[in-house]
Amino acid sequence: MADKIEEIFNKSGAVLHGHFLLTSGMHSPVYWEKFKILQYPQYTEQLCRLIADHFRGQKIDVVAGPTTGGIILAYEVARQLGVRSIYAEKEDNLRVFRRSLSISPGERVLVVDDILTTGGSARQVVDAVKKLQGNVIGVGILVDRSENRLDFGAPFFTCLRSEAIAYTVDNCPLCAGKIPLVKPGGG
Repeated sequence: MADKIEEIFNKSGAVLHGHFLLTSGMHSPVYWEKFKILQYPQYTEQLCRLIADHFRGQKIDVVAGPTTGGIILAYEVARQLGVRSIYAEKEDNLRVFRRSLSISPGERVLVVDDILTTGGSARQVVDAVKKLQGNVIGVGILVDRSENRLDFGAPFFTCLRSEAIAYTVDNCPLCAGKIPLVKPGGG
């Protein structure tokens, strides 16, 4: 199954090679451009089905994701589960539910995100759910490229695990080699 998932990312041109500034502030020779996948509804549907099927039967009330890619994923996973979807936006270095989107105390929430490196965005959505007294039932991710397995305090599922090398700015051999740094994406 992992081969089929990697094939989807490679076929869409989502795996890029170079010198990239990640959202986390780390540098990497590999960048997973999720929007290369998300532009194809059939790929998005297939990947979100893996997440939805993994958590099906968990009595999910809401699927929540971070802006921007997480909006699409939350919508598609929620559509497949027959529940509503919401998203958390950045505000003062946190994620919050705005635009009258909310969670009622005790609602069962599945948090989804696209590419996991440090887990910052997913963790912020988990925190935003807990702040509203929602019950985080699980965390579903398209690609887990974290160095170490992360603990969100809830069951975790990833469509694909692909450890990628990431460097701090001070320890980046790509910088030392004077390879131009690219900041992809909009984050």
